[in-house]
Amino acid sequence: MIRKLPGLHISAIELAHDFNGFFLVQVEYAAYRWHPQKPFLVVRFGILEPEAYLKRSFSGRIYCSERALWRLNWFLRDFGYDAELLGRDQVDEKALLHLRGVVRTSATRFRGGSYQSLDGFAPASEWETVPHAPSPGADAEGNSDDLQL
Repeated sequence: MIRKLPGLHISAIELAHDFNGFFLVQVEYAAYRWHPQKPFLVVRFGILEPEAYLKRSFSGRIYCSERALWRLNWFLRDFGYDAELLGRDQVDEKALLHLRGVVRTSATRFRGGSYQSLDGFAPASEWETVPHAPSPGADAEGNSDDLQL
């Protein structure tokens, strides 16, 4: 049996390229993955804004090594994670679900693959003050890198 899967012909690099810029997102999935040198939290974000990207999602890693804990803390604080759990140095994967915030992302190429790099975070309340991602098919070069999240 042959099944038609629209968009199958688009390469992974083209798909990753679509997700350059700032997005208002909600956490759809989060899971801790242990690794001897670089443990990480894999997070799938559902895009809420801009509307052209509604119902699309992307994933990224937030590393949990001792040197990278500052980034995990940044993500948790800006997305409104439970301060009591954060104060006890605990990450509850279920408590991460449905948290909202702003993510700045870009496509990164490494060893022949393309990956989403999570470049910055901000509270959802700051969505109106950040530059928005281009509409699908627009040139990603138009993104402003002046605002540092």
